[in-house]
Amino acid sequence: MPEGDTVWQAARRLHDALAGKVLARSDFRVPRYATVDLGGRTVLGTVPRGKHLLTRFEGGLTLHTHLRMEGAWKVFGAGEPWKGGPAHQIRVVLSTADRTAVGYRLPVLELLRTGEEDAAVGHLGPDLLGPDWDPERALANLLTDPGRPLGEALLDQRNLAGIGNVYKSELCFLIGATPWLPVGALPADRAAHLPRLAQRLLEANRNRPVRRTTGLRHQDLFVYGRAARPCLRCRTPIRLADQGDGSRDRPTYWCPACQTGPAPAPGSPPSRRTRTTN
Repeated sequence: MPEGDTVWQAARRLHDALAGKVLARSDFRVPRYATVDLGGRTVLGTVPRGKHLLTRFEGGLTLHTHLRMEGAWKVFGAGEPWKGGPAHQIRVVLSTADRTAVGYRLPVLELLRTGEEDAAVGHLGPDLLGPDWDPERALANLLTDPGRPLGEALLDQRNLAGIGNVYKSELCFLIGATPWLPVGALPADRAAHLPRLAQRLLEANRNRPVRRTTGLRHQDLFVYGRAARPCLRCRTPIRLADQGDGSRDRPTYWCPACQTGPAPAPGSPPSRRTRTTN
């Protein structure tokens, strides 16, 4: 799933390709906007907001998209073949004289008045890569429900915007707590450090083609995707279990020796809670 750093990269690609240019045509391939034509409007730019993308056009319109698990924006030059999936997966096309942006498999696509963007993203907490970043407010949001498992709290975009399943697992490892530890049980010094650590990780990776959290050569991540392989610190086998994020179960990785706190027993059913906002 794209996380805050990869969404930031997608926003930059769209902005660099389209900003300041006039659309030659638009093609919305969803029933709700099948008759919409943005041709002739200047693209003002694209900005990320957590995991959301906001592409703004003259005349006070904004295209709000969210990639979720499978969505992608691809940018092509004039005459370049489109490579991002079969044609039936295309949801929107935005073309200028020399660039075409194609949105594939976008589960969220809506046109808003620019002045009403808060209807789509106003619920989000401080953006880890945004101008509104505020570590103190992010920490206060996380601690609002002290009994909530840490992993679930980190994925809740109302607390802080931009963390996905990879960063959830990596952050929990780096602060030495299992994703099932209640947020309120996290020692105060580690809790205070957590939002700043999260911001540093995303900031360090927003310009990288491959996400890295370890600082080690030939090994990009400490625990994510490394089930049954030895921990890079202590050599204990990394464990894997499902943890609910409120909307679905997500694979969660941790080291049972380096991380303290509760964890599911092997073979236990995944946790479930009420729906978490993206």
